Amino acid sequence: MDVSRGFMLVVIGAFGTLSLAIVWPFRQYVLLAVLIAYLLTPVYRRLVPVTGETGGALALMGAATGVVILPFAALLSVVASDALDLAQRLSDSDIDLEEVESVIAASTGREVDLSTTLGTAGENFAGVLVGNASDLVGVFTHALIGITLSAFLLFFFLRDGRYFTEWLFEVTPLPDVVLGELATNVDDLMWAVLVGHVLVSAIQGLLAGIGLAVTGIPNAVFWTVAMMLLALLPVVGAFLVWGPAAVYLVALGDPVAGGGLFLYGMTVVGLSDNYLRSILVDRRAQLNPATIMLGVVGGLYLLGVMGLFFGPVIVGSFKIAIETFDTYYVDR
Repeated sequence: MDVSRGFMLVVIGAFGTLSLAIVWPFRQYVLLAVLIAYLLTPVYRRLVPVTGETGGALALMGAATGVVILPFAALLSVVASDALDLAQRLSDSDIDLEEVESVIAASTGREVDLSTTLGTAGENFAGVLVGNASDLVGVFTHALIGITLSAFLLFFFLRDGRYFTEWLFEVTPLPDVVLGELATNVDDLMWAVLVGHVLVSAIQGLLAGIGLAVTGIPNAVFWTVAMMLLALLPVVGAFLVWGPAAVYLVALGDPVAGGGLFLYGMTVVGLSDNYLRSILVDRRAQLNPATIMLGVVGGLYLLGVMGLFFGPVIVGSFKIAIETFDTYYVDR
């Protein structure tokens, strides 16, 4: 490697690092635009012959802003408010959990402090959703700027996404056959994550949330979103919320509601996972449960809410890259 090439690589690395630092505060909104653009690209391609590239991108940007981005931001606001309200009620002892604690102690022989535990969990969950900022004005200002940025980026991702992909293929020093296989496999992986896991988990959480609302569990919106997130985890999933909720109802002296919620969770919520996944998931692009769990948990910590979508894709893409390297660059 000559001096000029090495210096150029240093320059690229420096500007790349600075660019990442500039984008990082708005990473969730950038990733939201990427996610929506990915989902809307098939629709955009059908619109282009009728509306043209700019017209199609503008139409879908307006539709996505009204149907997806603004409701998404509103949902985060409601959930954060619900979570803070729950934490405040628990800290003020507005919700009496002594009977539930007694049932747990009698069953397991261990003393637990649910008020403190749930209060801390509610505050932490709210912090994940709204970030670390303590100033609400700053939070909403940041969100407003982020939503505007998402809409702006969505337009250009739709209109110029094809040109960006062509440029990426051109400057990447890999053979076209290798790039093509990588792109195809990552696309299959992205679809599997979005449809086979995220969508199914969202439906599961929504179904469980309906059960909580019907049986009178407080702060149902907060717990519904929590179950949507937990449903991404294999085996336990949304049961971590609706199971204790059923016990809570029984401990409060309402065994009918508690038993009904438990049966509803075991049948409607539990069976929906296998039924929906068998319909919506492409079996050729299945992901190992360990990949999902690592991607969801790690992605949530690294990227915030959008890490739920992109975490499994990143971890799965690492596996795809290794397999592609083994196919094309390992001598047998």
